[in-house]
Amino acid sequence: MSQARQIVIGDVHGHYDGLMRLLEAIAPSGDDRVYFLGDLIDRGPKSAQVLDFVQCSGYTCLLGNHEQLLLESFPNRKASTPALQAWLYSGGESTVSSYENPSKLMDKLDWIRSFPLYLDLGNIWLVHAGVHPGMAIAEQTRHEFCWIRDVFHSSSKPYFPDKLIITGHTITFTLPNVAPGTLARGRGWLDVDTGVYHPRSGWLTGFDVTHQTVYQSNVFRDENRQLPLDEACTEIDPSQIRTRQQLMHL
Repeated sequence: MSQARQIVIGDVHGHYDGLMRLLEAIAPSGDDRVYFLGDLIDRGPKSAQVLDFVQCSGYTCLLGNHEQLLLESFPNRKASTPALQAWLYSGGESTVSSYENPSKLMDKLDWIRSFPLYLDLGNIWLVHAGVHPGMAIAEQTRHEFCWIRDVFHSSSKPYFPDKLIITGHTITFTLPNVAPGTLARGRGWLDVDTGVYHPRSGWLTGFDVTHQTVYQSNVFRDENRQLPLDEACTEIDPSQIRTRQQLMHL
């Protein structure tokens, strides 16, 4: 009997067709565990279909910053105008447009609200954006787990001594010396958000943790590829990442 796999999928951003091609290539069995890192919605054309698929599949999804923006737009299922404007500006318009009946999106809110902020799977620790290296997990909030970037990526030592943090959120080619479509690996973390919606990339990534294999589907070129992790990622030198606090003093 083959070993059940742990499969982690990066930010989908409404690219349902690319997700279907990616999962066809990965071919998860009923015993495999599939985890989405958040940002199922926004920017791409078929957020409604992505949400329906993930909900019906029973796969686990973490809360991403785009799901958080959606939830903040409709506290108690009623629109909050400033938050709604911020979400629509950040890609929410494409999510609303993917619904013939926008009220169907409201039916997803309770389910989306149930998304965990992180998952500890023993050998790996999943979170959308990262963690603050100077804070205990219990001290951190949605802001850190869903939004953090440079403070996390510039840490010079792993947050956990015995597990790898796997994230999405930050498009990998925005990090130093990382080519579009390439994963980024730092001190105790691996970023698998390869920028599916961005014209410089188009790659949606799934990572088979068990076999250390990267699967990718390109939504612009109708192309798939499969690579060993070591061939698919670039090592990040944390000293090359300037934090916002450092940039303010330039």
